[in-house]
Amino acid sequence: MYFTYLVLLIMPVFMSSNIIIGRLAINSVEPFTLAFLRWLLAFLIILPLALPSLRKDWAAIKAAFRQLLALSFLGMWICGAIVYFGLKNTSATNATLIYSGAPVIILLLEWLFRGRKIALREISGIVLALIGIGLIVGRGSFTALLSLKIQWGDAVLLGCTISWAAYSVMVRSKVLQPLSNISLFAITALLGSLWLLPFSLGELVIVGHFPATQDIWLAIAAMALIPSVLAFSCYQYGISKVGASVAGMFMYLLPPYGVGMAIVLLGEHLQPYHIYGFIPIMAGLLLATVPLSLFKRTRGITR
Repeated sequence: MYFTYLVLLIMPVFMSSNIIIGRLAINSVEPFTLAFLRWLLAFLIILPLALPSLRKDWAAIKAAFRQLLALSFLGMWICGAIVYFGLKNTSATNATLIYSGAPVIILLLEWLFRGRKIALREISGIVLALIGIGLIVGRGSFTALLSLKIQWGDAVLLGCTISWAAYSVMVRSKVLQPLSNISLFAITALLGSLWLLPFSLGELVIVGHFPATQDIWLAIAAMALIPSVLAFSCYQYGISKVGASVAGMFMYLLPPYGVGMAIVLLGEHLQPYHIYGFIPIMAGLLLATVPLSLFKRTRGITR
């Protein structure tokens, strides 16, 4: 059991590394090319392990093909390539904190499109988290936010966060439930690569160069392995051992891990507006997404 919790403690580092490595690499490789190579390599890495499941799930894959196409567009095209466009104009710290609001946007989308009932506690959490995101996008100024005087990179990252939330809602749809997790990962990685391929070729024609240095290829390989395959594997391992609700709690470590790596590895500086935004985002996340039963169990332990 201790090993499981150690894996889950490391898992958010793997997930956060996408933005960190992407921020390092994006000045040397074009966004669509970076995303295409990342997801193609991730597919090739996972394929030997996924083949038995893919054969078993093939009928379910064909039945859900439209949904899988949409899923790969949201998760690999938008949250793959477009997020790297955003990183050209914003810091990894901003990107990490904006992305951390995804869970409350998921609740909002489920309410809008699936009729999910939202309790007052959850509404309060959503409002808090959105205020925090607004503070970060507006660099601490709601006046700048309301007048749309914001960095375009932050606006792109906010759009990608909404796309990731839509991906997360869609992945729970009934038509996708017959697929095993490894089949779902492999097929969306493959379809995502196909979505990205023509745009990557377009970049090659327009820009006229392909990643050629060893450092860039190491960065691409690291992105395919660490935030893709390893993050997925650790998360699924944690779910199999302690359940989705417990494993999901470790996702709250994404903001401090991501911001910490941005400061240490990229030399970014923590600004006051980061703190002003981080506090309501984390408070809102806890208020909106932590099950009440957990609070009840905690009270029972402390009595």
